[in-house]
Amino acid sequence: MLRILSVEKNDLNRIIAVFNREIGRFVLFVFVLFFDSIYFSENVTSSQILINVLMLGGFLKMYFRSTPRVKESMIYAVIIGFLGEHLFSRGLDMYTYRLENVPLYVPLGHAALYGRILMFSKSSVVKKHSKSVEQIFAMVIALLSLTYLVFFKDVFGFVMTICVFLLLLKRPKDRLFFFAMYILVAILEIGGTAFGCWKWPSTAFGVFSFLPSHNPPSGISLFYFLLDVSCFYVYILINKSTWTRFKHIYRRS
Repeated sequence: MLRILSVEKNDLNRIIAVFNREIGRFVLFVFVLFFDSIYFSENVTSSQILINVLMLGGFLKMYFRSTPRVKESMIYAVIIGFLGEHLFSRGLDMYTYRLENVPLYVPLGHAALYGRILMFSKSSVVKKHSKSVEQIFAMVIALLSLTYLVFFKDVFGFVMTICVFLLLLKRPKDRLFFFAMYILVAILEIGGTAFGCWKWPSTAFGVFSFLPSHNPPSGISLFYFLLDVSCFYVYILINKSTWTRFKHIYRRS
């Protein structure tokens, strides 16, 4: 049974409103990627610098409107995203950007994505109906992954999607956040690769021939999870006293 059908209409409208505000706005950035596309650079001009500036402006606007915790996490996300992009793209050749660089808008985009999903998943009405939202997201994820597997032979993406579900089996409190991340990352990747801003090889890492991959693979958000986990542990290391106090409060409650 679809849990979402039992959600009151008023709450459902509020959930949709929160989704549009926190997630929908970021999706608009996908269309901005057109200005870094192969078509635009070949027929108009190369405007990657303009996109970098626009992304920086969007990042700063979101940063100054966020809570202190989200602000701190966004800074960590930029740093870790910058290092991770150079490792996966430039070091391991997992994917390649159009100019064979790592555009500034990418690590900034990681941080903005992280912040948007964090605010969405922490919304009171979303938390109230978390199980219903999780179920819908899980169904969308399964359908997307199976579609990619059947029609595009995306074995690599399907395997990563299975890993996502397995990792979240015993982490029910993290499912909402990571399911939302999976969907948003999928939208971003589909747009970015369609415009030619970056591309994925036909097999995993361009090395493992037994793992055919689509461009992009469906379950690539698995690697975004590494960003989130890294941000989480960095936050704990820097805020040990706050984290210890939080754990004591949680245990007493």
